[in-house]
Amino acid sequence: MAYDATKMADWEISEAAEKNMPTPEEWREKLGLEKDEMLAMGRLAKIDFLKLINRLADRPDGKYIEVTAVTPTPLGEGKSTTSCGLMEGLGKRGVNVGGALRQPSGGPTMNVKGTAAGGGNSLLIPMTEFSLGLTGDINDIMNAHNLGMVALTARMQHERNYTDEQLQRLSGIRRLDIDPTRVEMGWIIDYCAQALRNIIIGLGGRTDGYVMQSKFGIAVSSELMAMLAVVTDLADLRKRMDEITVAFDKTGKPVTTGDLEVGGAMTAWMRNTINPTLMSTAEYQPCFVHAGPFANIAVGQSSIIADRVGLKLFDYHVTESGFAADIGFEKFWNVKCRLSGLKPHVSVLTTTIRALKMHGGGPRVVPGIKLPEEYTKENLGLVEKGLANMIHHINTIRKSGMNPVVCINCFHTDTNAEIEMVRKAAEAAGARCAKSTHWANGGDGALELADAVIDACNEKTKFEFLYDIKTPLRQRVEKIAKEVYGADGVSWTPEAEAKAKMLESDPKYADYVTMMVKTHLSLSHDPTRKGVPTGWILPIRDILIYSGAKFLCPCAGTISLMPGTGSNPAFRRVDVDTKTGAVRGLF
Repeated sequence: MAYDATKMADWEISEAAEKNMPTPEEWREKLGLEKDEMLAMGRLAKIDFLKLINRLADRPDGKYIEVTAVTPTPLGEGKSTTSCGLMEGLGKRGVNVGGALRQPSGGPTMNVKGTAAGGGNSLLIPMTEFSLGLTGDINDIMNAHNLGMVALTARMQHERNYTDEQLQRLSGIRRLDIDPTRVEMGWIIDYCAQALRNIIIGLGGRTDGYVMQSKFGIAVSSELMAMLAVVTDLADLRKRMDEITVAFDKTGKPVTTGDLEVGGAMTAWMRNTINPTLMSTAEYQPCFVHAGPFANIAVGQSSIIADRVGLKLFDYHVTESGFAADIGFEKFWNVKCRLSGLKPHVSVLTTTIRALKMHGGGPRVVPGIKLPEEYTKENLGLVEKGLANMIHHINTIRKSGMNPVVCINCFHTDTNAEIEMVRKAAEAAGARCAKSTHWANGGDGALELADAVIDACNEKTKFEFLYDIKTPLRQRVEKIAKEVYGADGVSWTPEAEAKAKMLESDPKYADYVTMMVKTHLSLSHDPTRKGVPTGWILPIRDILIYSGAKFLCPCAGTISLMPGTGSNPAFRRVDVDTKTGAVRGLF
């Protein structure tokens, strides 16, 4: 049943739906799992993916459906809501459907954005567990990551305090001669804590550590989270764990987690994170939650492992990409699918009238401030001017060999004339288009969307990557900038170009994937430029190297790995019912 989403908060809908949520044992029977393939954890369960994948190796994969979006307002346009709604709509059509979504960070959950569980009648349950740590993956990643920093800082202290002979005699270790001005790694915490962006550690005496500048990032920005999203199994994770660059020595040579002999212990902390967690939509379609990497410096998707499991279990598997199609879909297309070997059948482009009005010149949209009336009253002029952004993303998806389905994620203020204008423009650009009211009506509101996706999945596609893996780094960046962003070209700072030349000449980096870093609020590098900017050059100022994840991240503009908490954060409204223990106030 659909609940009245206009009168009930998301957490209230979740609580109501949870009353009939299947137990882990019921899920095991429903999904046809063997007893040792499900690892029960209270109301939730993890899937022993390796056992399941090995048993189902010969089973054909289901249809692979990706969900992305137009360039969003700062409020987001509902990719998770659309993903859940699509699963519910396909469920109403009687097909075997499931999905995979990212785990939300505690930072946004306790900040302005709130949780990423979807919304209304299209959300994941149980919402409280989803929003507050789930089955502990982020906590395990924090412990593993920070253990690497403990190993580094302790080593620096001991190398300062002891001679080479003493180090060998006391610990059997050699001097790494770490350069304190070139420590790459920092600490992590799963909150938005701007006060921790730049810190000094080691104050006190010689036994209190090594005095140096350090930093914190948010947990989901950790390279370990990026690795979890792309590894194939535990052995792959273990190998990568020794290859993380934590610092450089005084000759410029990388110092790795393997050099610190901490990779094994870090993997031990993360051993349980390798298995996806099973949840469900509010209408009881199964959905895996696994990994939650940053969508700008990392792949921004749920894991390859979760998609592999879902494609074996479901006839239709829905997966979501972070941010808009210029970032999320591009990385799904050229990175995730390349690493996984999986080929998608269709991409769903989540579109809202609100976002199109913004791209058409509407007033600024600010989280926490009431929307200007241009967004809540019919304004065909703004919609028409903003359509170019949607059409640009349609054309990007079509370059992969797929024809997208445009999902108009409807708000109650959208008018029929506005919706029909979007539909006509989408179809004229070669896409299928469906109106969907899944937020208000759940699966019943997503039947048109489900039908369009089923139809698209039956269409033959010729999926191909934008560039060959042998393409040099600077040529890859140039192609992405021109073909996906719409730039006229790329400019490189002297430092970035020198680094690019070094990376291109070193065979060690030949198999590293390209993970572009830029704002998600514009097709360009400038978040204030809406619509489809023209006459601009993409500036690359640096290239980040993630040697464990095997990412090269060209940076267009500055990036902060630690967001800040706003003046009206969500945690002000979160509390616990002391009689029942239930959490109240989550979005």
